Amino acid sequence: MQGHGYGQPVKQPPHTGWLVFLRVLFVVLAIFTIGLLTSAMMLRLAAVTRRSLDWGLFVAVLAADILSITLLAVEGGDEVHTPGGYTGMVLLLVTLVAAIAYYLTADIRHFMLRQQAYEAQQQAYAVHRHATAYGYPAPATPYTATTVPTLPTPAGPVGPHTPPPMPHTPVPQPPLTAPPPQRPAPARIDQVRAELDELSDYLRKQDGHEGGR
Repeated sequence: MQGHGYGQPVKQPPHTGWLVFLRVLFVVLAIFTIGLLTSAMMLRLAAVTRRSLDWGLFVAVLAADILSITLLAVEGGDEVHTPGGYTGMVLLLVTLVAAIAYYLTADIRHFMLRQQAYEAQQQAYAVHRHATAYGYPAPATPYTATTVPTLPTPAGPVGPHTPPPMPHTPVPQPPLTAPPPQRPAPARIDQVRAELDELSDYLRKQDGHEGGR
């Protein structure tokens, strides 16, 4: 399944030493020309960042430089005597200081963010290569063109399917019956009868003996 489109990979920013050299060069040119080349510094910044704000500031600085030079050119001598000349001088210096401060801040911030984006891209590539080399599913990165869904794998080994045990149903048992009463043994009955006969004979003898008296 095709993934969404992503932006172009971030290019490696120039070396820090080269960036520092360019910053110092443009600042020194703007100072030594007393602000006449301030617009060149802003032009480089707008070309690097390609932001509408920086292009607008470049046009504003260029207009301020032209106005300042025009006011200073009105002066007849080498010294400033008129209010227009003073206004042109102040405008030129203020524009120079403000442009240098903004240029250094914006340029440093731009290349710092670019360096961070480049390092994050390199880390994503390294993780992708490591996962691919060891056979693990590659993590999603903003620079992969397609995404392949992976199916979840079971945690334990897969074996033959065994049905669940059936519930045990107890078998009904027949009701217990009381054992029949045991009859006395015949010998016991005969012994009782003999004792009764002896008792009867004894009683008869006693009655006969008493009747004879």
